[in-house]
Amino acid sequence: MIDQRILDFIGEHHVLTVACVPQAGGMPWCANAFYVYDPQEEGFIITSEEKTLHAQLFLENPQVAGSVVLETEQVGKIQGLQFTGTVRRCDGGLFDRCRLLYLKRFPYAVFKGGEVWQIKLDSLKFTDNRLGFGKKLHWTR
Repeated sequence: MIDQRILDFIGEHHVLTVACVPQAGGMPWCANAFYVYDPQEEGFIITSEEKTLHAQLFLENPQVAGSVVLETEQVGKIQGLQFTGTVRRCDGGLFDRCRLLYLKRFPYAVFKGGEVWQIKLDSLKFTDNRLGFGKKLHWTR
């Protein structure tokens, strides 16, 4: 079970950075995306057109890593989440559920095209200096 403090942090933010790399090796790439958290699947839902470099890399190698961060210069308030997971395009019945979750949080996205993607989380590391300097909470599927 994911610690509620991690879930609270995820709920307070809306942009993640996801990093991907070609299956055969090569240069890694990262992209920023608006997200909604899916508690049923313990993962993030994002949208992106299939023609983007990161979406092409998702199809080639679904293993990803990423982060959600709070920007602050106050050391005592530093918070950040690092994650690993597996990404897949939401198709079939999964598409409808994921799309509805995404549109509930970002209703204006109805005007934008693109595929819906799910990042099913494998691990989380949450740093929260409010709990003590360098305090980390971990979760693994």
